[in-house]
Amino acid sequence: MSTEHPSPTEPGSPASASADEAPATRSTGSGSAKDPLRGSRTSGIWSATVALIVVLILLAVFILQNTQRVEVSYFGWTGQAPLSATLLIAAAGGALLVASAGALRILQLRRRVKKDRKRR
Repeated sequence: MSTEHPSPTEPGSPASASADEAPATRSTGSGSAKDPLRGSRTSGIWSATVALIVVLILLAVFILQNTQRVEVSYFGWTGQAPLSATLLIAAAGGALLVASAGALRILQLRRRVKKDRKRR
């Protein structure tokens, strides 16, 4: 018999395992088997740290390339500020608006779910 393709009767071949037996290397779908390649909390933190470092490097390049001063007027306040600082403050303000709108929507949905659970 060839060693490249095991016959169905050889041990370890997929056909030799019975229907109620799962091979040790195959996941059963219940999540109880440990998958050595599954991401852990530590690997997630490591990935987030690397992503943050990349973002900070890109941000530093942005700030260093946009140092010219621009005139800024906001609700009667007028002044000059570096272009990079002006754009970063505007972006942070926009992100804060989006985050607060998202948080309000999440609170609204939680209240609706809580109200629906009380009805049951």
